[in-house]
Amino acid sequence: MGRKAKNNGWKRVLSFIVFFIYMCGVIYFMFFSEKLGRVDKTLGYRYNLTPFLEIKRFYYVLKHNFSFDAILNLGGNVVAFIPFGMILPMLSKKKTGLIKVTVLTLLFSFTIESLQLFYKVGVFDIDDMILNTLGGIAGYIFYCIGKVLMKK
Repeated sequence: MGRKAKNNGWKRVLSFIVFFIYMCGVIYFMFFSEKLGRVDKTLGYRYNLTPFLEIKRFYYVLKHNFSFDAILNLGGNVVAFIPFGMILPMLSKKKTGLIKVTVLTLLFSFTIESLQLFYKVGVFDIDDMILNTLGGIAGYIFYCIGKVLMKK
């Protein structure tokens, strides 16, 4: 086994470890974080199926006065999925392109939103899915930039 193959093997193992830790963090924040109101199941089923409704509302709030909740909702949903888009191509032996990362990020986000609705620990929000998918795309772009920089 050559040196390059050995390095790639360690990179994949490290990627799996980082991905596992990342997934544990996502599961905690999406389902168990008291700070994000995830434990109150008394509110019943809550959902938003109108695209950009909450994004517009939080943008309006930010435009007119500072709100940490608005920043957390808009930025947090994007930032939380950047690692997903970065790590996904590292895990695959085959080339993983933008479309595959986008679809997998959307499916992962849909799964999380559906589980939140089913277990009544959050809101099924189409806007969260949009922001999460943008985060995955941003992560993939960062991955590509990093790959180019590593070659130089």
